[in-house]
Amino acid sequence: MIKTIRVMLLPNNKQKTKLFQYANTARFAYNWALGREQENYKNGGKFISDGDLRKEFTQLKKTDEYAWLNEIDCDVPKQAIKDACEAYRDFFKGYTKFPRFKSKKHSVPKFYQDNVKIKFTDTHVKLMLVAGKGKATSKRNQKFCRIRLAEHGRIPTDCKYCNPRIKYDGLNWYITVGIEYEDSTTLLSNEGIGIDLGIKDLAICSDEHKYHNINKTKNVKKLEKRKRRLQRSISRKYEKNKKGGSYCKTSNIIKSEKELLKLNHRLTNIRQNYLHQTTTEIVKTKPSYIVLEDLNVKGMMKNKHLSKAVQQQCFGEFRRQIEYKSAWNTIPVIIADRFFPSSKLCSCCGNIKKDLKLSDRIYKCECGNVIDRDYQAALNLKRYGENVLKQSVT
Repeated sequence: MIKTIRVMLLPNNKQKTKLFQYANTARFAYNWALGREQENYKNGGKFISDGDLRKEFTQLKKTDEYAWLNEIDCDVPKQAIKDACEAYRDFFKGYTKFPRFKSKKHSVPKFYQDNVKIKFTDTHVKLMLVAGKGKATSKRNQKFCRIRLAEHGRIPTDCKYCNPRIKYDGLNWYITVGIEYEDSTTLLSNEGIGIDLGIKDLAICSDEHKYHNINKTKNVKKLEKRKRRLQRSISRKYEKNKKGGSYCKTSNIIKSEKELLKLNHRLTNIRQNYLHQTTTEIVKTKPSYIVLEDLNVKGMMKNKHLSKAVQQQCFGEFRRQIEYKSAWNTIPVIIADRFFPSSKLCSCCGNIKKDLKLSDRIYKCECGNVIDRDYQAALNLKRYGENVLKQSVT
């Protein structure tokens, strides 16, 4: 199996300039390839393969107008053209929406680096960059550029890397590589686990483990309050510097927006870290199976009273992490039907309480069963998984 590792880079100013130059070239090549495909389709032509487009792009680099492309490693635009052709082909196969042109203002700066031209040490990554202006891309004109890593020893140095990508998230540069590991041979326990996701608590498990809502902690609430005040401050500055019908962005507004961006990143990192800790702890118990609900998050977001709380809980990210971490450890993940009454179903007698409200935190049944509704939902999900596995065996 292939695992992806992402590490933050610490480039100096010259290296940052070069990284942005590479990312802009990748965006230019992607838009050029997409434009050629659209133009060819309008003229009644067939799909142009990425090999033909790359040959055409090589001839384009020889012209005086596009001589600046020779300052960039040839693998960067080649992979961008390949990505554009793949996105265009997937649209006609019905896999994705129609690919859009990448905007300089709104798109994420990123580019590909050939796995042969990348080397890792414990503290640095060596990227192959083209040296000199207007020179043709050759081995003589290439040199290694050493960029510091924020985490030392995170990426192994004696293995083959798959699909290295370098990406800018608006604040920092990151490098992502895929590394092949041997398949897991861990022995699983005989007990499965059902997980009920909620807003009061993030996850309630059938083994009586409860994971609290990180957004209710003092630290996150303090950051959210600071974020609201900063957003109002930026809005007032825009209104104050409004000229006619347009807004003027001053230096102070740019500083405040950068501070807001840092604050958003910090909140995102806190939530992501907590999700990783929670999902890893659940998977490390080595259950025989894991059952999750197929939540209608889009419908839940329509409730104006709960939409912000639902958004902050990141249910989709929780499910994604559980699925891929379980796959690493060969643990089957069962997704319960969206209309399965996990909270309304009595775990003792099987009676369904149709008039159960969201405010009813304690479930009381006619049979005398009094239990926390979230814990009962986790128990019902666990039994749902048992029934699914029994049916698959028979």
